[in-house]
Amino acid sequence: MRNELSYVMVTPYSIVKSRTGGVIARLLSRLDLELAGAQMIIPDESFVNEYARILRKQNVRDNITMLADYVERNFISGGRAHRVLILLFRGDDACKKLTDICGALHAENRGIESITGETIRDTYADLIFDSNNPDKVMYFEPAVLTPRNQKEADKDLELISRFLKGKENIVVNMEYPETAKIERTLVIIKPDNWNFASSRPGTILDMFSRTGMRIVGIKIHQFTQEEALEFYGPVETALIEKLAPVFGGKAVEILEKEYDISLNEETKELLTNTIGMEYAESQFQKLIEFMSGMRPGSNESEEHVKTMILVYEGDNAVQKIREVLGPTDPLKAPGGTVRREFGSNVMINTAHASDSTESFDREAAIVKIYENSLHNIIEEFFKQCRG
Repeated sequence: MRNELSYVMVTPYSIVKSRTGGVIARLLSRLDLELAGAQMIIPDESFVNEYARILRKQNVRDNITMLADYVERNFISGGRAHRVLILLFRGDDACKKLTDICGALHAENRGIESITGETIRDTYADLIFDSNNPDKVMYFEPAVLTPRNQKEADKDLELISRFLKGKENIVVNMEYPETAKIERTLVIIKPDNWNFASSRPGTILDMFSRTGMRIVGIKIHQFTQEEALEFYGPVETALIEKLAPVFGGKAVEILEKEYDISLNEETKELLTNTIGMEYAESQFQKLIEFMSGMRPGSNESEEHVKTMILVYEGDNAVQKIREVLGPTDPLKAPGGTVRREFGSNVMINTAHASDSTESFDREAAIVKIYENSLHNIIEEFFKQCRG
């Protein structure tokens, strides 16, 4: 086995049909590969033509020709380029593992009982032939594209890297009838969703998709300690003021029970201002450590504390996304919200979403959402392989 870098490309149709979460859930829950990067792109004609040309040169088989034709006809249609999502994976035998889980292309008119739903294409792809002419394809949708081996992956990745160089991470390909109502909001799928192979990140995307908002930006990001402190700085005082009485009250309960006494109000206030404050401050420091892998004042860092950051766009995006997210405390969140389903407590509540357009602007600047490292990851891989 050898360390490889490959990709899965989610097609425009899969994206607009809100299948992105399902595809990601399948990939993350069944692979022992690292999701190294992600980026939404709007391909231009040069990219489409070159990518189709590379596909045709890989093999003369019919399904490869169909894939090339599909790219030419569907990445850009009606004079408009469509969103394509690139997911970059790294690890041993990455190409084979991705090929296996993406699956083969099968005719839709084969026996329904023989379709297992095991692979991504079993679930989302369609290949329908004319019943009167078995050689004529009536409809074709591959759902995802991925190279079969590292040689093919390298050619594709070289093209992708060239295309991405200098590109902004937010895509624009939509004209809205009432632009004044259109907002952008930032969502963070937090580190607790990446501790082990899990469908959770994809499932969370699925839940947000019911808002009808469009994903126009995505990146894999590891917070630095400085970014985490700046990001959560505005809520530090409020958080400590909110938590200090809670923890101070717990200290009172413990002492009264342990020593069978009733503390006076002055002592209770003292416990809140000492133990309660110190414990609340400790919780804020743990939040910074949770997001960045490094506790304030420490030089030791956990590697690979990963987040996925997304930008959603649409009519009233801030409110609609936050309604699906749920309130800060998962225990108080309504059923069917992201935090109710996956959050643990007010500190580890699985996801974040901007609470206003002003917050989006501030948060987007901190995490540098308009920049994406996908190009650099590919170039570093080539440098290591060829160096």
